[in-house]
Amino acid sequence: MFTATSPDQMPDLDTMLSMSGLEFMQAMRDGQVSRPPISAFMNYALESVEAGKVVFRGTPAFEHTNPAGGVHGGWYGTLLDSCMSCAVMTMTPKGSVYTTLEYKVNLTGAIPVGAAILATGIIDHAGRSTGVAHGEIRDANSGKLYATGSATCLIMKLR
Repeated sequence: MFTATSPDQMPDLDTMLSMSGLEFMQAMRDGQVSRPPISAFMNYALESVEAGKVVFRGTPAFEHTNPAGGVHGGWYGTLLDSCMSCAVMTMTPKGSVYTTLEYKVNLTGAIPVGAAILATGIIDHAGRSTGVAHGEIRDANSGKLYATGSATCLIMKLR
């Protein structure tokens, strides 16, 4: 898996549309297409992908803290948006793309800086034009729940 460091390293629209969403996510996992730059900045990477389910592994660093020294809620939101919307992506057919319409995050605990987490997104519904998923962030070692979320995505057939 490699991270895009410039726009020319990002997959183009034709590449994306030539694969189903599941195939695209598998290609990212396998290093055939780049992962997005935000994943390096936010310190997370694709752990596993299957139809309707995506898992990211991440570790918040000092750079992800708020003024009080805790992990910023935006870090939680980014990881949940990524895993939930990518779970929807695994269900999009070839020639289609998706975008997040809305997502909701519920924080249930403070993630310690440096703690490895798993962010899991699972599909609830994938229709012709919308997808709905839920997700959770858990400690990678203990399984402690840190956050839950839900997302609605728009699925668009382009070709």
